[in-house]
Amino acid sequence: MTGEAPTVEQQFADRPQQYESAHMGMWTFLATEVLFFGGFFVSYAVYRHFYNSDFIIGVKHTLILNGTINSALLLTSGLTMALAVQAATENRTKVLVPLLLVTLFLGLGFLVCKGLEYREDVADKVVPGANFDPSLPLHTQIFFWLYWGMTGLHSVHMIVGVGLLAVITKMAAQRKFSAQYYTPLEMAGLYWAFVDIVWIFLYPLLYLIGRHA
Repeated sequence: MTGEAPTVEQQFADRPQQYESAHMGMWTFLATEVLFFGGFFVSYAVYRHFYNSDFIIGVKHTLILNGTINSALLLTSGLTMALAVQAATENRTKVLVPLLLVTLFLGLGFLVCKGLEYREDVADKVVPGANFDPSLPLHTQIFFWLYWGMTGLHSVHMIVGVGLLAVITKMAAQRKFSAQYYTPLEMAGLYWAFVDIVWIFLYPLLYLIGRHA
């Protein structure tokens, strides 16, 4: 039979406890990820306070078109992912796989667009180090250290998310999810939402704030 919950493991008293444990585990994992990204955000706030004019120059050298396209792709994928989870809860299995495929396609589109942006960044010599554009202020390198670190870490999470989503889509195609059991799908949805939220903060910090100063 499809869409049935797995056998209750020995460490759990019943299925509700097993379900709650999965939720607790995912939220704990996401909390550690918040701390992971938090160091970058604190560093950004501190250095922007001291070198605001140099950071504004850095913002003006980021590719706002790519950032905007990626924002649209990622936010739309968040919507389709949420709709996929909702479809599973309502036993609408016919639309579940198409929604997951759209989400996967949008995630891949994000990575492709980001890769093209990185290529342009390298050509524009905004990679901190020996080849950094000498016409830019010295402290602008701090902005780009943070830019590469924050967007690079986010991209790694996107790669993991795309891989995870590919597995979830395969499981959905095998009709393993239904209103009775969709825990892996829901956990993947929480992870995807976290990646979305991080980008919502990265986009204005790295592409918008101070751009027209």
